[in-house]
Amino acid sequence: MTYHRIGSEKKGGGRKTAIEQQPQLLVNFLALLAEFTAGDPMREGVLWTNLSRCEISRRLGEMGTPTSRRTVRKLLRKHGLGQRKARKKKSMGAHPDRNAQFENIARLKAAFLAAGNPVISIDTKKKELIGDFAREGHTHTQAAVETLDHDFPSAGQGKLIPHGIYDVARNEGTIHLNTSHDTSELCCHSIALWWQRQGRRHYPNAGQLLILCDGGGSNAANRHVFKEALQALAELLGLAIRIAHYPPYCSKHNPIEHRLFPHITRACQGIVFHTVDIAKQFMEKAKTSTGLKVTVDILAGTYETGKKCASDFLENMRIVFDDFLPRWN
Repeated sequence: MTYHRIGSEKKGGGRKTAIEQQPQLLVNFLALLAEFTAGDPMREGVLWTNLSRCEISRRLGEMGTPTSRRTVRKLLRKHGLGQRKARKKKSMGAHPDRNAQFENIARLKAAFLAAGNPVISIDTKKKELIGDFAREGHTHTQAAVETLDHDFPSAGQGKLIPHGIYDVARNEGTIHLNTSHDTSELCCHSIALWWQRQGRRHYPNAGQLLILCDGGGSNAANRHVFKEALQALAELLGLAIRIAHYPPYCSKHNPIEHRLFPHITRACQGIVFHTVDIAKQFMEKAKTSTGLKVTVDILAGTYETGKKCASDFLENMRIVFDDFLPRWN
């Protein structure tokens, strides 16, 4: 098979590329693209193809125009088809009080930090299967890494739940690993452990704690069981805890989402989580040029789902709701 080199040749005093010298190549390329290229019906001119350069090269050869992958890359570029990855950038909606709550959170953060009180951002990172399961990313190894060809949870040792806490002022992250369930009780136990091991030492004079979180999951704004767990947490720590939820569709603005979790993901790329200890070992390696420090602990205990708050909790609740956007503050 003859491959055509990208470049140009002198012919008749001019310079013609390998593509220009083969008009049939362009015809075949466009015909192949027409069959295997999809478009966005909402945006004219936005196209993509799921064929690799190697596959396009092979198919063009079968059509009578043998072509190298380098020439294919040039053809793709010429027709505006670049290699891209889908990005989660489109918002699913915007709440009318969105900006007002962002401004409120900014005021609260500034006031707490100025007073020397802790501000933490919390969330549960993506759950991971424990066992011989493949994970995204590459590693340097002396031998090939082989894992199961299907991600069936029954073939593993459970699911890893990483609950994260990010200290905004100190640029420090804490991850608590558990293999039970992501519940409000787990969330509050995680905060309690952080306070006992890090928070109390760093903020010995603190009388208040500001917690920033999104509005769903184990720390959902509308969950009475979360409010009951918070009340018990405040009594345990002896702190006035203030909660500020981010508006719907805005969880990516929660500081932990862009200041801690991406670096945890990067530190664990390609690592097979055979055990919880392996996950802990690599998560602890996460760091940044700006000085991020990460502590990882295993949170023992079993957390049951489906729990309900005490029957008299709402009547005896001591939680105070702000006059301003009370459902989030």
